[in-house]
Amino acid sequence: MALSLCLSLLGTGCVPMQTTKVDDAAHLPNPLLDATYSKDADIAFVMETSTAGARKSGQDLFASESASRRTRDMADWIVRSKDNLGLPFAIIDKVNARVYVFEADGKLHGAAPVLLGLAKGDHSVPGVGDKPLSRIPPEERTTPAGRFVSQMGRNAKGKEILWLDYEHSLSMHAVVKGAPKDRRAERLATPTPLDNRISFGCINVPVDFFESAIQGKFTGKGGVVYILPETKPLG
Repeated sequence: MALSLCLSLLGTGCVPMQTTKVDDAAHLPNPLLDATYSKDADIAFVMETSTAGARKSGQDLFASESASRRTRDMADWIVRSKDNLGLPFAIIDKVNARVYVFEADGKLHGAAPVLLGLAKGDHSVPGVGDKPLSRIPPEERTTPAGRFVSQMGRNAKGKEILWLDYEHSLSMHAVVKGAPKDRRAERLATPTPLDNRISFGCINVPVDFFESAIQGKFTGKGGVVYILPETKPLG
């Protein structure tokens, strides 16, 4: 099954994984592909100032924001390898249902909870982007993992969204109301990630966060979105 790893800046086609060799970053494992992580690497925590100063990069990119070790390693690797190609970038931690948006230089702009695909999984089912939403069974409603070169655009209803993978209809957008039973806004407001599985695969974020962080940083040249795997590494 082919991985949905990227979207060209024009909204069509696929851009391969690109890594720029900078200092020793080229020799570090890409956290998206690293199979050595244990489950405790997905536990979110707040790093104390004294500990942050001891990081190999010399800085804690997350400041006082809670994030898992794998998410922190991902941000560190992106900045050191310059894999974001000089563009703003975002990291989505599916395990903790959270998104982190960074400036092109790695400075954290903000973080917010997200709603994700109803089913766990790191791949898009072939052809899912061609199906009406009503025809997508629950087990196919996944949010795929990978590296996505992303661009702002509009959906079929004219709403502004961030396109991650046009072929598979994967995007990030402001939370939609949905059916009353979905309780999407309420799910975003709870402190636990356990109730954040409700979408058909797209990433829903709070409205104010979408306007300030997603539109604010990705409008124009676009950016890169990294979605961490939740079931197994992508290698």
